Amino acid sequence: MSDWTLFEVFVRSKHGLNHKHVGSVHAADAAMAMENARELYTRRSEGVSIWVVPSAAITASSPDEKEPLFDPSDDKVYRHATFYELPKEVGHM
Repeated sequence: MSDWTLFEVFVRSKHGLNHKHVGSVHAADAAMAMENARELYTRRSEGVSIWVVPSAAITASSPDEKEPLFDPSDDKVYRHATFYELPKEVGHM
């Protein structure tokens, strides 16, 4: 088992909702990861969809990077809807 891959498991509980991270499983391959995830995280029919993703394939930001990544860039006016002129056919928004 030491050479098995760690997979992150995401489950969507109902149609129309987002997948949520629910945990991790170790598996020899993606098919086994799917079986293990289904057994561990959807035993009581609480999911309609499962994603399994190798942990090594996920790139995430850290909380330390919050400001540079998520600060609203006031100097980039093109990001704001006021930068654009709406055609008169659009009506009011």
